[in-house]
Amino acid sequence: MVSIAIPLGIMVYEFILLGNESVVFLEDYPVAIGVIIIIYYTILLVIGILWILSQLSALLTLRNETKKHEIMHLQNQVNPHFFFNMLNNMYGLVDKDTDKTKKLILKLSELMRYSIYKGERTSVTLEEEVAYIQNYLDLHKIRYHKPIDIQFKTDIGKNGTIMPLLLIILVENAFKHGVENLRENAYVHINLMSDAKKMVFEIENNFDEKEIPKKEGIGLKNLKRRLYLAYPKKYTLTTTSMNSIFKAKLELQL
Repeated sequence: MVSIAIPLGIMVYEFILLGNESVVFLEDYPVAIGVIIIIYYTILLVIGILWILSQLSALLTLRNETKKHEIMHLQNQVNPHFFFNMLNNMYGLVDKDTDKTKKLILKLSELMRYSIYKGERTSVTLEEEVAYIQNYLDLHKIRYHKPIDIQFKTDIGKNGTIMPLLLIILVENAFKHGVENLRENAYVHINLMSDAKKMVFEIENNFDEKEIPKKEGIGLKNLKRRLYLAYPKKYTLTTTSMNSIFKAKLELQL
């Protein structure tokens, strides 16, 4: 209001009281008054710029926090269904095979520990993620009574990091939509390669075409959303499904 009142007051004074036909701002006014008014508007301009910057900073912070919360929410959705199924399987094995149940409990506890403590981090080393996937595969080797061709080959460089629980979604899908529905000749082949700049994760499994889901699963949607949020323009994810064989390839800039 003061900022508007100053020029309005000068105009009213010049036009009405002095009867001037035109007004040149601050003409014929004492230098001190001109300096004070200029300083006032300069301060006002600086305050306005600072306020705009603070609002932009607050908006960016809010967006980043929203992004972090969404990523954490997506990470927390990764494994509950698998854990519940494993606990149900163990319940049925307790009286039948005590030694096997103990091994399953030990492997499951390792997976849960990783999900709880490492899953809250923004990143983990590739070695940690590989160990988690290996534990997952070992658990399935113990769990199933049928032979499964499981291969997991790695060639990873040092100091590589990745968002935790990112790759396991593709591995889970290979078992859920492939191994689970095949009585024989089931296989899951995984290759993980990385250097200081890039990671390539490839997985292939066979499946029963009669059991193909009609819609994209929530796990794959989850993965795509997490990649979009955490690695914008730094990844490519391709999937193919042909002749009862599913392939997925994830390339990620580290």
